[in-house]
Amino acid sequence: MPTFAEDLAVALRLADAADGITRARFLASDLVVDRKPDRTPVTDADTAVEDAVRAVLAQRRPDDEILGEERGGTIGAGRTWVLDPIDGTKNFLRGVPAWATLIALVDGGVPVVGVVSAPALGRRWWASAGEGAWVAAEGAVAPRRLRVSAVGQLADAYLSTTDLNAWTTYHSRERYLALVESCWESRAFGDFWQYCLVAEGALDIGVDPIANAWDLAAVQVLVTEAGGRFSDVDGKAGFDHGSGIATNGALHDAALAVLRRT
Repeated sequence: MPTFAEDLAVALRLADAADGITRARFLASDLVVDRKPDRTPVTDADTAVEDAVRAVLAQRRPDDEILGEERGGTIGAGRTWVLDPIDGTKNFLRGVPAWATLIALVDGGVPVVGVVSAPALGRRWWASAGEGAWVAAEGAVAPRRLRVSAVGQLADAYLSTTDLNAWTTYHSRERYLALVESCWESRAFGDFWQYCLVAEGALDIGVDPIANAWDLAAVQVLVTEAGGRFSDVDGKAGFDHGSGIATNGALHDAALAVLRRT
């Protein structure tokens, strides 16, 4: 069996391939945009990235399973690569640079390798089990190891979500607003970026009332390897329960208590 270090090297190579496609298609005048049955947008770049990543995996990890946002699949009992070719497709097609390719390896139901590559932001984050979480910034001399913040009180916390309207549809808008009122500042960096910022210690809480496995598998590794904590909004540990909340760990129970309050 390959080591996690070897798997991380493969994941970084996959991210390189993805970046080559997304850089070329971002802001392209001939970008092809369609809508999936759930009315969410998909571009020709989304499908091209997933197809390219699957092709590399077929060569490098032919025995592993794959779950991707655009081409489907399932998470097996063993090793599964979980792919979001472009997280933040709405940003991508509108010309907003906050989008990324998310690549994770899940082993026995637990994410053990995660890569988040955001070339338009000039950032790439990665982590593997037991080896910490890291970020490389464009132009930086060396990668920087990540560590969550030491903020210990909600009243001092920075909070982010993706879309306030989603709380109305999938959870309790009032409970999220109660969490906003409990914190010092709230933002909406959204999608992958808020979780990366939690891992960096720039934010203290990132939360989404609805999210898919491919949205969360990679960022769970980042957050936990940076010393944080990750669960769904009901407190169940894991990335595949339909929602996500990442914190610096110290604030997790307090944040959940506000979201659960009736």
